[in-house]
Formats: sequence, C-alpha cells, structure tokens
Amino acid sequence: MAMLKRLLSLLLSCFSWYLISLPSPSYPRVFTQCLREKLPSELVYEQSSSSFTDVLGSSIKNPRFFTNATVRPLCIVTPTDACHVQAAVLCGRRHGVRFRVLSGGQDYEGLSYRWARHDEVFGVLDLADLRSVSVNHSESTAWVDSGATLGELYYAIAKNNSRVVFPAGDCPTVGVGGQFSGGGIRMMMRKYGLSIDNVLDAKMVNANGDLLDRASMGEDLFWAIRGGGGESFGVVLSWKIQLVQVPPTVTVFSIGKTLDQGAIDILTRWQVVGPSRPNDLTIRVKVQGPEALFLAVYLGTCSSLVTTMGRRFPELGISSADCRSMTWLESVALSFTTLANIGTPKEVKSDYVRRPISEAAWNGIFSWFKMSGSGYIMLEPHGGFMDSVPAAATPYPHRNGVLYIIQYLVFWQGDGGTAATPMTWLDDFYGFMGQHVSTNPRRAYVNFRDLDIGQNVVVDDVSTFHGGEVWGERYFMGNYPRLATVKAAVDPTDYLRNQQSIPPLL
Repeated sequence: MAMLKRLLSLLLSCFSWYLISLPSPSYPRVFTQCLREKLPSELVYEQSSSSFTDVLGSSIKNPRFFTNATVRPLCIVTPTDACHVQAAVLCGRRHGVRFRVLSGGQDYEGLSYRWARHDEVFGVLDLADLRSVSVNHSESTAWVDSGATLGELYYAIAKNNSRVVFPAGDCPTVGVGGQFSGGGIRMMMRKYGLSIDNVLDAKMVNANGDLLDRASMGEDLFWAIRGGGGESFGVVLSWKIQLVQVPPTVTVFSIGKTLDQGAIDILTRWQVVGPSRPNDLTIRVKVQGPEALFLAVYLGTCSSLVTTMGRRFPELGISSADCRSMTWLESVALSFTTLANIGTPKEVKSDYVRRPISEAAWNGIFSWFKMSGSGYIMLEPHGGFMDSVPAAATPYPHRNGVLYIIQYLVFWQGDGGTAATPMTWLDDFYGFMGQHVSTNPRRAYVNFRDLDIGQNVVVDDVSTFHGGEVWGERYFMGNYPRLATVKAAVDPTDYLRNQQSIPPLL
C-alpha cells in the first residue's frame, strides 16, 4: 500500500508538471492577458507598444542582433521586485511561453534577448530595473542585484572605502547577472579567483515561480548557478559577495612591443611568467597587428614591481618610467579606456592553453594579423589561486594546469553588412589555432558564448543530454553531467532553455 501511495504521488507530480507547461492554442493572447492581470501595466511592453523597440534596443549591446531579421520577443517584462518575476514565470509556465533573462545584454550570441530560430514564441525578462547594491562594510560583503552593471557595483563599494573592492571584469557596462552566472573571469583572478569563488549566497526565482535563497535552494542548485549559466536553472535576482582588501594605490603599466622589438621572444617567455608567482601581479597581453601589448596591474609599489620584473621577466625591459600609480578603481577605468578605443567586439571565440606555444608557432600566428578583416586576441593568465581550486568545486572547470585563456575578437561597422571578411578571418584563424590549444575536448569559456561549437537538440519539447554534450563538455568538462542532473531535479520539463542551456539528464 505504501508503495502504491508513492507511485500515485509520483504520477500526480508528473501530471502537475505536464499541466503547468501545456500551452493553450491561443497562448500568445492569453499569456499577455495573464501578465496584464498580474503585473503593473507600466512593466509590460508588448510588440504593439510604442516603446517596445526602444526598450529592447536599450539593452542590446551588439547591433548585429538589432535588425529586422532578428526574431523578436512577444513582450518585454521589466520587473522592479521579486514578486514581478514570480508572476511572469507563472504566467509563462501556465500558457507555454518561455522567458529569456536579460541582465546587461552583453551575451555575444544575444541569447538573453533573442531566439536564433523562428520556431518558438518567447518573452524577455529585462532585469535592468533590479540594480541595487547594498554594502556591509563591517562584514566586507555586499548584496548586488543581477541588473546592476559592474561599474555600478565598483562605484557603490569604493565610494566609502577605496581599499575594499570586488575585482570582476574590466568592462563597466557588463551586467552582474551574466558575468557571475558564467563564472566571472576577472583581472585579479590569480590572486582572488573568479567572481563565483567569492559568492556567498543568492536569491532566485526557479522554474516553478518559487523565491529561493541558498538555504532553501540547496547546495546542488547553489553550486550550479555559480558558473553553470544561471538562466538554465532559474532567474537569479541578486548575489551576496565577499569583498577583498587592496592597497591604497596599485601600479599599472602598458608596454607595447613590435615584432622588430622582439615581441615574439617576449611573448614566448610571458607564457611561463604570466601564470606564475607572484599572485599580486597580473599581466595580460593583447596581440593585434605586428604588436603585443602587455597590460599589468600590481598590488604594490612601482619600485617593488620594477625589482620583481627585473628578476622574473627582464625581457620586457620595464623601468620606473613605465609605472603609473593610482587607486584600484582608477586602474579599472584605465584598462577599459585602453581596450574601448578599439571598439565593441561583434563576434568572439575562446580557447585554453595548457602547454606553452613555441616561438616558431608564434611566428606563424602573427602572420594572421596581416590579413584583411583581422581582429585581435587577448591572453589572460591563470595560475595562482586558480590552481588551488579543484575542477569540480564550481561548474567552471578550467583550473589547475591552465596557463591562460585566449579570447578571439573581431569588429565591423554597422549591423553586419560588412561582417563577411572579419567573420571568415575569425573562423579560419580559430581553425588554425586548434593545433596549439587544449584538445579532447577543445575547451571554451561559456561567457564567451559561441553557437558554432554546438547547439541543443530538442526531442518531445525537451533538450536532450546527449545533444548538448558536444558543447557542454567543452564549456564544463566533467561537470556537465552534474549540471544536467541538477537541471533534471529543478526543471525537468526544460521550461528555462535556450540553444545552449543545460539539458535535463532524465
């Protein structure tokens, strides 16, 4: 009898899941009606609204997805409270309309606000009005909403104490929600780890419309949203983060070396020096045209930096004249200004390097930057703190043994009419680089989203685990099955999905 009761309970549970996800034949109309009944009218923008295009465009950072060819959402919901998100999700579940979750709009493939195919009606939850930052200086912690930008987070922390920071990315317009949910590569990760390594708690709305925190969601789900792509598991509204101490001033330098000045020899040496001690020093490299630009932030004085570099990296030839002292926040602004002068990237790919690339190979690599349509690459060192974290500690698995990550970026003018040449260059160069980077699988970073490496296969309205392996293992390695197991536990009907969302392991 007890077994029969458990079976009946299971069947009723499965049936309730079916009912809540079953779309009505007239679901667009009844769905928007549900939103109008449950939400303040000023928070819902339908396609017929005069403000719809402006609201959508305000959060889209890549103009190639803001064209008439892009599939538009049925509506945009701009919540100002957790209860608005809950109501929207419940309306969507009841009437078979999925939501995309938009934080800063920086997703390189635009999956936070578009559908790459024309076969599904969807809405957008734009979190731009959920952007508060609350700092607890006595605990050195802060709560930050997902709709806040990194720049807003940095300012809110630093305005009362410039020595307490949260070093995430160096683009101030990136949304916190997207940066954190993909892991959060950041400037000082060799010292402090990724953004997710310093997340203490979170508040989210799950696929059933329930509001959860770390205690109520459980450790498996809390593990998954910190680097596994939060949009796969729910709508993360806010994050509690651990702040860190920095000196009152830091030292930065920017030194360019051309091929004639020995760029290849210096870059070859950097592959050993960059990921090694001291952890207080981060040296990134931008390779473009015939030049390698070495960009550094050091948590110390100029004299100490010059001594350290003279001992560990004399090939770069740094002197005190190359140093600039400033606050950590000023160093972020300088870094962004340096890179922003290049323009906004329109397409991106990524790789991880575990063995140094040879000097001869770098000669061949530099030849690609003489070609028409060439972009540039950013090399970001790992090592330090990153080596101390087990690959399974968070969904981000690229830890011990990784020397650096490569980000490939290309640009063009307008919305894509001149994209053919740089896109061809990117695809061909990425193919060429396969011989020099990680293999089996060739790794990639989920926040540098790339649909070319694979997309979900949907069968009976559910993304399949095996269909997602082709891209899931490249982003998450051995953590992909655990992510899919968590997905099956919290969203077995795959309500929250996109072309590269985690499929449920059923």
